[in-house]
Amino acid sequence: MKKQVVSVWIPGDQLLLDHPALREAEKDYPREDIYVVLIESSERIRQLPYQRKKIVLLLSAMRHYAERLRASGYQVELLRSDSFVSGLLDHVRRQQSARLLTMAASEYDTRQLQQKRLSAELGIPVAVLPNSQFLIEFYNPIPHPQPGKHYVMEHFYRAMRRHYGILLDDNGEPTGGQWNYDKLNREAMPAHLPVPAIPTFQPDAITRDVIGLVESMDHSVGSARDFDLAVTHEQAQHLLKTFIAERLTEFGPYEDAMSLQSSSLYHSQLSPYINIGLLDPLDAVQAAEVAYYQHRAPIQSVEGFVRQILGWREFMYWQYWQQMPGLRHANSWHGHRNMPQMFWDGLTDMKCVQHIARRVLDTGYSNHIERLMVICNFCLLAGIDPYEVSNWFLSCYVDAYDWVVLPNVVGMGMNSDEGYTATKPYIASANYINKMSDYCKGCCYSYKQRSGPNACPLNVLYWNFLIEHEQPLRSNPRMGPSVLSLRHLDLQERKEITENARQFLFHLAYYPATDSVPSL
Repeated sequence: MKKQVVSVWIPGDQLLLDHPALREAEKDYPREDIYVVLIESSERIRQLPYQRKKIVLLLSAMRHYAERLRASGYQVELLRSDSFVSGLLDHVRRQQSARLLTMAASEYDTRQLQQKRLSAELGIPVAVLPNSQFLIEFYNPIPHPQPGKHYVMEHFYRAMRRHYGILLDDNGEPTGGQWNYDKLNREAMPAHLPVPAIPTFQPDAITRDVIGLVESMDHSVGSARDFDLAVTHEQAQHLLKTFIAERLTEFGPYEDAMSLQSSSLYHSQLSPYINIGLLDPLDAVQAAEVAYYQHRAPIQSVEGFVRQILGWREFMYWQYWQQMPGLRHANSWHGHRNMPQMFWDGLTDMKCVQHIARRVLDTGYSNHIERLMVICNFCLLAGIDPYEVSNWFLSCYVDAYDWVVLPNVVGMGMNSDEGYTATKPYIASANYINKMSDYCKGCCYSYKQRSGPNACPLNVLYWNFLIEHEQPLRSNPRMGPSVLSLRHLDLQERKEITENARQFLFHLAYYPATDSVPSL
């Protein structure tokens, strides 16, 4: 009689060294009777036209993870299948598994599958363990939010700092006397400040096989031929160490800068690895904290990095689960246009959009200010449907997943969730882009002009947005100075701005609407 075995399903964004489902399985079974299954789902890969580098990162990391688990004594099946369900069904039938263990997915649709359908589909018991990739799964500062109440990240962040004991003095007060040093982190990048290169990794045989597979796909953007990202825990740890040693010091002052000379500047670019389990978020936070106490990085840089992970990342995940499933189609400003074609091909005279779009299509990366203050800013001002903007982000960025994109894009960037994520729309004219970047130099448009044929489209759209939404904007106290500036526009200039915006949006090329996300 065949002995009972237990199966553990590990999705591709849960590549943890200490996986809860494996720990749970080992309570009752020896390792040789634990079958780990990882599934490369063609349905999931084709959900959107994903960045090829993102697909290579996921598939190569999964295959390297499978090798690590085999070396640790587990039975491992890595399957290519039409869908998660068909792959799991094939696996449990072949192995005659007594039950399936899995960790709750970070994304809504996959978690719905795990919790509500999977046991019936497979015909065996399915245990879904709590997700351990997010710190709020261990400590939630707002476990019982009041319906309709708006919560701000700063209070959430301070509670997380206190609970995890990060950057606190002996009295439990913030190190340096302040909780937040964001006001010191808004400098533009100097002209010739050297930026250390981020280490890259030569693809091994596993990664080269994946690159060949992904390059043959016709439903993707970008190219995988020059793929050089980390695909193992050791490589990701090396990137964390080099960031702390070489770029953390300058990260704070230039956190909001944008530059033609460098895509990374002093950013860590660790989010792709944290988001799939190759790096632990608390490890990254504590490594930066140690650098401060060892006098290797200033407080403004360390606190800024800590806030990105312990504050913003966790708050976004919290917001996602508070607002789903409605967040996916939230649209407070009633945007109705499709994503402009220029974001999919980089063909535009707007130098900022041209450069950022081409960078994203090529590398799958741009920094958070480029995402917020150029891409989302433009799309909100232009009346783009937040659903289409989200699908572009999900498609093009290597660190993009449902739980991070929807609150960041729909909530923060597009301010389309009734203000639950951000207390105001983050809109800006071309003057902000000129202040924080070198993109405006040599551009055919003038960042100084509000209207006319040479005016930057961001200026035209910014002032048109203020005119079009003047009344609701006046009701937001944080938008007061912007709305008050409308008094400088006489009736004739208002009409000219409105007509310039209408003409620009009429002649702008739009990408076809992305398909609705299919069921898993």
